[in-house]
Amino acid sequence: MQHRKLGTNGPNVSAIGLGCMSFAGAFGETDEATSHRCLDAAIDHGINFLDTANIYGMGRSENVLGTWLAKGKRDVVIASKVGIQRDPDRPVNNDPAYIRAELEGTLQRLGVDYIDLYYLHRRDETVSLEDAIGTLVDLMNEGKIGGYGLSEVAPYTLRLAQDIQPCLAVQSEYSLWTRQPELGMIQACRELGVAFVPFSPLARGVFGQNYPDIQAMAKTDFRAAIPRFQPDNYARNIAIIDRFKTYAADRGLTVSALAMAWVLNRGDHLIPIPGTRTAEHLAEWSNADQIILSQSDMDEIEAILPVGFAYGDRYSHAQSRTAERYC
Repeated sequence: MQHRKLGTNGPNVSAIGLGCMSFAGAFGETDEATSHRCLDAAIDHGINFLDTANIYGMGRSENVLGTWLAKGKRDVVIASKVGIQRDPDRPVNNDPAYIRAELEGTLQRLGVDYIDLYYLHRRDETVSLEDAIGTLVDLMNEGKIGGYGLSEVAPYTLRLAQDIQPCLAVQSEYSLWTRQPELGMIQACRELGVAFVPFSPLARGVFGQNYPDIQAMAKTDFRAAIPRFQPDNYARNIAIIDRFKTYAADRGLTVSALAMAWVLNRGDHLIPIPGTRTAEHLAEWSNADQIILSQSDMDEIEAILPVGFAYGDRYSHAQSRTAERYC
């Protein structure tokens, strides 16, 4: 596995990380043993960058990581997040006291006294950026976190934050069917020496060998409310993506490996964190960093899946209310 720098002042990590939201059952039920096998497989494939959050299953994902870490010393870089809470009146909380309390819970669940990267999961407009980031800087100085990151923010927020304290990473959804970060965020991260961490680089499972069955999705499945997964939009999207699947097959590649290679080729400061529940699915894309795509390849993929091809929004109205918008 190749490695990339997690921001100018951050550690070297595997070019592909692992998103651990699936361990909390967000995309279908799973169990701890299955999750542990997936984590073991990630290590075997050279993946050492693991991403979780306090809100994933209300601590469940962090607990799964904690029990896995407790089995033996692991040379991994761990990121977690704080800021989203299940309160309809205040879905985002960046209060200094809240950040501190939630970090203590995260450390306890993980069974560690330090994590490498701690994100503001969303920006809270009711709390000044100076106060929120100032708290994260204090936690850095206390030796509890290695650096901070921002999630689903606009380029202007990154620039404001950078003036307070250099940021290690920005995390946003980015894939062949979600390309808003190309309208400024990827460029801003490159300019400022910040890693860009695409989550859902495989479009929440759509760029897998088999399409997710929307009829079989549980009501609790995160995708059930997303407009792109509603029957009419989904059928249109599948009809387009089928052509990309044929393109991958003709080149002897899995769909997910090719989709991931495309993301990796968008810049050497991109570190995608695909999520999966199983070791088998992980094996389908774990070698994507070894796939070399020429400019001709990138142009052909662009012709098959042009920017903006997807039918439906990437979030429902409720899901999108806390993500910053731009352009």
